[in-house]
Amino acid sequence: MKVKVLGAAKEVGRSGFLVNCDHTNILMDYGVLLKREPIFPMHVKPKEVDAVVITHAHLDHSGFVPSLYLSGTSDIPALGTLPTFELSELLIEDMIKLSGFYLPFEYIDVMTMLKSSENLQYREPYMVNDAKVTLHESGHVVGGATVVVEHDGKKVFYTGDINTRGSKLLRPADLDFGEIDMMIIESTYSQTEQQPREEAEKDLIEYANDIVERGGTLFIPSFSVERAQEIACVLKAYNFKHKVVMDGMALKANQIMSRHQAFLRDPDMFKRAIGEAEWVQGWSRRKKVVNEPCAIISPAGMLVGGSAIFYTQQIAQSEKNGIALVSYQGEGTPGRMLLDKRVANFDGKITKCYADVRRFEFSGHNSRSELFEILDRVKGNPKVLTVHGDGPSCIKFAEEIREKYGYDAHAPDQGEVVEV
Repeated sequence: MKVKVLGAAKEVGRSGFLVNCDHTNILMDYGVLLKREPIFPMHVKPKEVDAVVITHAHLDHSGFVPSLYLSGTSDIPALGTLPTFELSELLIEDMIKLSGFYLPFEYIDVMTMLKSSENLQYREPYMVNDAKVTLHESGHVVGGATVVVEHDGKKVFYTGDINTRGSKLLRPADLDFGEIDMMIIESTYSQTEQQPREEAEKDLIEYANDIVERGGTLFIPSFSVERAQEIACVLKAYNFKHKVVMDGMALKANQIMSRHQAFLRDPDMFKRAIGEAEWVQGWSRRKKVVNEPCAIISPAGMLVGGSAIFYTQQIAQSEKNGIALVSYQGEGTPGRMLLDKRVANFDGKITKCYADVRRFEFSGHNSRSELFEILDRVKGNPKVLTVHGDGPSCIKFAEEIREKYGYDAHAPDQGEVVEV
């Protein structure tokens, strides 16, 4: 078996790995790196791909898959869970709609991708010629999966994005994947210990109560898929007594997740958290709710678009209000500027933020110690590729794996081919 690294090499974004099993090629993820203009993974000829696996819906893993289906000519099986396909459609459609940049595919290609989808359950093997593909629960996002590809006695395990601790919304990752010959492991937080989740939850609840009880409005900008719903579940789990409001694309994600409650850790809590929240419909209500004591959850998580712009501009005007940043804040985003400089910057207009701004760590990725816990459980003597992290994180993580476990580990370059 050979694996060609198409993206996520010493970077976070545009994940893509092509597994060659003799005459069978299986593509694991095919995402985009969204900056001012999207950056795509290395090109693959659709006629040379026998199947594509989408680990989860986030655009850095799913966003370039429609390019394999241009002009409706391709019938490549797309493998993933049903929530992954429904959430991918939501996010890719939104990317197409909002893109002020060139994308080499259109919405019709997304529809062709969905027509070619094979909806898999976790641990349900799927044969691609004589190679076997199995998905395992990843704990990262609803319907998210890790991937095992087996062929001719060899086994490759790809973590995608993984979370072995789970959350209020999701069960922990399933690490029962047996003996492996190659591991492709994310390195996002391989050099960082994040705040323990329970601590972050309690800090957020304390902050939310403080803001609302002093008559302020708390805005919680959150990624529409998974983070918004997790925050709603955290507020419900800690018996937050005040009004919770949800808005934006998170509402569509709510509907999708409600149809797939078997993928959730606690469906009853999810049902209560989402059902008891107010779903904002239209601008007239939006303009009123922003002046009411409540917690508002709405995308975008980094304040790059959506109703988050309106809420930030309104809530930033008063010292009694608060903004809780619970999503990753990328370099150069309005969210990062708000966090670092306490200013809101939209359409070139820079305004001072009088509201209190705090950051809470709610990552869906494993921390450093948890990544090593995965490696502690590995069976076999695999080659290890450290990917999906910045350059120093990937390189240092590989060094540490070599020293601690003696595995043949390294941070691959884009275009590199590794064989087992």
